[in-house]
Amino acid sequence: MDAGSASFIVLLILIAFLASGTTIFISILCVCVVSLAIFLDFDLHRIGVTMSRIMIRASSSWELSAIPLFLWMGEIVYKSSLIDQLFRGLIPFLRHLPGGLLHTNVVGSAMFAAVSGSSAATTATIGKIMLGELDKRGYDKRLAVGSLAGAGTLGLLIPPSIIMIIYGLLAEVSIIKLFAAGIFPGLLIALLYSAYISVCSAVDKNLAPIAEADGATLLSGIWDLGPIFALIVLVLGTIYSGYATPSESAAIGVAGALFLITIRGELSFSLIKESLYGAVSTACMICTLLAAAGFLSTTMGFLHIPQDVATFIGSLDLSPLGLIFVLSLFYMLLGLLLDGISITVMTLPITLPLILAAGIDPLWFGIFLVIMVELGQMTPPVGFNLFIIHGMSGIDILTIAKSAFPFFLLMCLAAILITFLPNIALWLPSELYS
Repeated sequence: MDAGSASFIVLLILIAFLASGTTIFISILCVCVVSLAIFLDFDLHRIGVTMSRIMIRASSSWELSAIPLFLWMGEIVYKSSLIDQLFRGLIPFLRHLPGGLLHTNVVGSAMFAAVSGSSAATTATIGKIMLGELDKRGYDKRLAVGSLAGAGTLGLLIPPSIIMIIYGLLAEVSIIKLFAAGIFPGLLIALLYSAYISVCSAVDKNLAPIAEADGATLLSGIWDLGPIFALIVLVLGTIYSGYATPSESAAIGVAGALFLITIRGELSFSLIKESLYGAVSTACMICTLLAAAGFLSTTMGFLHIPQDVATFIGSLDLSPLGLIFVLSLFYMLLGLLLDGISITVMTLPITLPLILAAGIDPLWFGIFLVIMVELGQMTPPVGFNLFIIHGMSGIDILTIAKSAFPFFLLMCLAAILITFLPNIALWLPSELYS
């Protein structure tokens, strides 16, 4: 059997396992075992030895410790009153803009993303507080849920980002440089979202009522924003200054979050238990996927699938821009079916050799990949942000998807901008670490 047929059959086996409802982790392992047994005649002993060695090596990286620590920091903030204080602080700064408090979805998501690293956590946290408040104050529901669906994805792009850590480990790209590269693209997307909200609200005055004065002043807003801002500076400052690695900075962030809730009198056994449970359950899912991804990458290498795919695409004689366009369609299609972490760990063994062969900067591609994954968070049937908003609001998925579509297009615009203006992503890391 030729290599092309083997590649196609492996893909069919994977689709069959996923369609059956099998978890991603088990699906990947089963595909690897079946492929090695069928195409390379590996016996069970050899498969077991290969799998154990690769998965142990893939799960032993020190950098992996940043994942549960950043998740725990975000859970601590989420379970405490810090998040309510964040929104009280934003109100006096945003209520006078066209669109008023709708901007809290965007700015709040951007700020919480800087302490969570998770799109799902960002969407759930912001939505938990803001959807009810915006509805109660008479804001347009479609614009509220659409902006939340879009802004919630900033948890993947604005550092510290869990998916950037995963990409950095798999692609052997500096995680610190990835964090720096994500800042300006994340701010660009947030700016596009806020500009869209402002334009829509200026055109149709009924979308956003005039915000009522509630006694909050800019000074009180600064005071309320202080704790979260201090935590962001603590985490990102220690990373970019070179005083701490991402893993060490994550530990510093956890200590900072615990200190904040302690001086506020909120530290309790219940809060620690609940925040640890949320962080550990998510971290275990991510780390098992990374271990399986290491086995999948090796299996694909044994079968020469990355080389075959690279040879095929190379035969198309695509320019780097043409390759990016093809990969954009590829990732958008996968975003309809899989979550972002699964997309990253399953496709990188194939796509990374392609972009390296085309001379594309892997640091830039990491940011581009994150944006592609963000798009998948807003597209049914497996758009997790849509499911989270549906669970909180009761609005049907199709309506939420329609409301999020303008923000989907704005993110596509951001992807186009960083493609033609790559320095949006690359300038800051080059300045900091040249």
